[in-house]
Amino acid sequence: MSGHRPAIRTVHGASSWRIANDVVEAWLTRDGGHLGPVHFKTARGVVQPYSVAPWVPREIGPEFPGVLRHLRGDFFCLPFGGNDAPWRGEQHPVHGETAEAGWRWVSSSQTEDATEFVARMRLRVRPGVITKRVRLVAGQTVVYCSDEIEGMDGPMCLGHHAMLRFPDGEGAGRIAGSGFRFGQVLPVPFENPAQGGYSSLRPGAVFHDLRRVPCAAGGYADLTRYPAREGFEDLVLLVTRPSSPIAWTTVAFPEEGYLWFALKNPKLLVSTVLWHSNGGRHYPPWSGRHRRVLGLEEVTAYFHLGLAASARSNTLSRRGVPTALILRPDRTLRIPYIMGVTSIPHGFDAVRRVRFGRDQLAFVSTSGKTVRQSIDLSFFSP
Repeated sequence: MSGHRPAIRTVHGASSWRIANDVVEAWLTRDGGHLGPVHFKTARGVVQPYSVAPWVPREIGPEFPGVLRHLRGDFFCLPFGGNDAPWRGEQHPVHGETAEAGWRWVSSSQTEDATEFVARMRLRVRPGVITKRVRLVAGQTVVYCSDEIEGMDGPMCLGHHAMLRFPDGEGAGRIAGSGFRFGQVLPVPFENPAQGGYSSLRPGAVFHDLRRVPCAAGGYADLTRYPAREGFEDLVLLVTRPSSPIAWTTVAFPEEGYLWFALKNPKLLVSTVLWHSNGGRHYPPWSGRHRRVLGLEEVTAYFHLGLAASARSNTLSRRGVPTALILRPDRTLRIPYIMGVTSIPHGFDAVRRVRFGRDQLAFVSTSGKTVRQSIDLSFFSP
C-alpha cells in the first residue's frame, strides 16, 4: 500500500472515497465501486451529469439485488447482467460481485499533474482478483478508469454501467455515437405489466437507424433524443462498428451548455446497451420514481441477460458479434474506459463526428460548431 489512506465519508447513504483534483470531484462507493456523484468544473459552471438512485442504501433489504443498494453513476460489471441462470455451477449476483461487494483500498497518489486511486477485490464465485484504477489529470474534466482482471479462466461477459440523469423537457439531451452495425431491442419482454412494469419498444426488433426504432404499438421511436416515452422502461443494444481503435458515445445538453462523452476500445467492449428508465417500474424499490435516467452501458454481453446467455450460442454470437471474452489465468485483461464532459457554445446540438488528435478531441456538431477537449489517449495503449 502507498500514499495517505483516504477518509471514508457517507455520500447519499453510502460509505465513499473522495477522488479529486482542480476540476473534478468524484466519489467512489466502498461497496460495489459505484463512481458517483461526479462534479466537473467547466467554463459554463459546475455540472454533475450522473444519476443517483432516489433511495438510500438502508432502504434496500436482502430481498433486492445488492447492486441496487448503491445504484449511481458508473460501475464495472463482471459478469454483466441479471445472471438469473447459473453457468457451469457459478451463480453470480446481478451485475457481479464487483457491483455489490466490498472493495479494498490499495493506494492513493497525487502529483502536480495527476491523481490516482487504486482499489482491489478478490472474487469468490469465480476465483480471481480485479484491480480498479481511477485517474484524474490536472486541468482535464475527464475521468480515466481501468479494471484489471487476473487469475480467472473461461468465458465472461462484462461492461461499464454509466447512468445519466436528464433534465426536465422532452428531448433535452441529444444522443450520438461513432456508428453501429445494427441495433436490436431486447428480444424478450423487458417488463411485465402484471407486475407493474411497462415497455414501449417492440421486443426483438432489429434496426439500423436510431431515429426509427419500432414500437410495440406501431410506429417508431427516435432514440437520439431523451427524455422520451414517459412511463416506460426500454432496453436496446447497439453493435459498435469497429472502424477505429477508439469508439465514442456522447450526449449533448444544449440548454445546460455541456457535452458528456465516453470512449472505449470496441474490441474489448463490443456493444452499447441503452437503458431508458423513465418511470415505467411501479414495483419496489423503483415505485415509479426512477425517471429521466439513461444508461449508456459499454459491454461485451448478450443484452443484460447474464453470463449463461452470453457464454452460450445466441442470436448475436450467431451473427458474429462477441458476447463474452475468454479469460486466461496466466494473463491480465485490462479494460480501459474514459468519461468526461466539456462545455459547448450556444447552437451546438448533437455530435456528428469526433476528430482524434495527439492530445485532444474535437467534437463537431451537426450544426457545424466545434469544441475541443484535452485528453491523454495513450491511456488506451496496452
